Amino acid sequence: MFDALRQKISTYLNHVVHDGDVEVTIYPTYSFFDGLEWIIPLRGWVHQDRRLPDHLINEIAQVIIHCDDADVSNFGSRFAGFSDDSRSQQSVTIQFDTDDEHYRFQPSDLNGLIETTIKLREDTASKLLAQQESRDGWLQFNVVSEGHGGKGRIKLIPRRGLSVVSDIDDTIKVTEVPAAKEIVLKNTFCRDFIALGDMGGRYRDLGDASFHYVSGGPWQLYEPLSKFLAEAGFPVGTFHLNYFPKNFLAEDTRSLLIDSICGSLGRTYDHKVEQITRLLERFPEREFILVGDSGELDIEVYRRIHQMFGARVREIWIRDVVNDAVVNDYRMDGVDRIIQAEKIVPPTQDHYDKLAVILQREYGRNYTRNNGNV
Repeated sequence: MFDALRQKISTYLNHVVHDGDVEVTIYPTYSFFDGLEWIIPLRGWVHQDRRLPDHLINEIAQVIIHCDDADVSNFGSRFAGFSDDSRSQQSVTIQFDTDDEHYRFQPSDLNGLIETTIKLREDTASKLLAQQESRDGWLQFNVVSEGHGGKGRIKLIPRRGLSVVSDIDDTIKVTEVPAAKEIVLKNTFCRDFIALGDMGGRYRDLGDASFHYVSGGPWQLYEPLSKFLAEAGFPVGTFHLNYFPKNFLAEDTRSLLIDSICGSLGRTYDHKVEQITRLLERFPEREFILVGDSGELDIEVYRRIHQMFGARVREIWIRDVVNDAVVNDYRMDGVDRIIQAEKIVPPTQDHYDKLAVILQREYGRNYTRNNGNV
């Protein structure tokens, strides 16, 4: 059935005509001060609307994800990042709206990705903050290269203070990663996103902390996730998602993507360690709170970060979605705050098997499966 659907989509895409400007999505990022100037790493995606007809979107939703009829309406917006056409060899330029200086990216690669690092003198950054009347350290900029549309924002983070690294799935949003793949995919692509408990309130209570949302999920879901966080009242922060090849129709890419969304433990572990390590290295005088859940390897990622950076990790918070505080209490050693989940999610046998192998190696102890009775 999928082969027939893939042929339909390929036939349509071969004849699609693009309309409008090329869109440039530049992901929210941070700036760190090296003693002389502000260093700003920027990353983005150059793409063009290539929306599929509603009947094809509905077929994808039902054949691949098995969305219920009532949930298909969400699928189109969440799939847009996978169906848009990546544009290569695009030269993108940005400009702060109160500054004459232009900043240029290297031409986009075959996947439409652009990256660069720009620098701002301290007096220039202070002037821009004042002109934009920014009271929270965020600077806005616009894409100004011809034929392109887009904007972005940068957080100038002071050398000292509190930073929060937060996972997304099952930490602040219902995803149920330990559950069956069909449930996870429906929660990701079909159902309304649901904020978990009072996590937004807990974050707001931390005052002027800087937030970094670090997830193993794909960059292609940035737009709906960003919208969800804003509507649910979570603090504005930088995003650190995972890169995936874009061709959703290719079987190997599709399998890799689905496995990651549903819990690719090793890939997600490596991604989080890399991203969080970089943050602590670039902000050596800041303290960090690390927030995650027990459904995957957040505890183990954060334990490693704590071993590397010691007291700079002020606290580790874990939402206990698999009830390990009861079933495998040894795993919570070193966790400063255990947040009881509203719903315990018993892992599937496949998820448990993958987790058990890693945790046996990590702790030298057997990992007991929560079968839903505790």
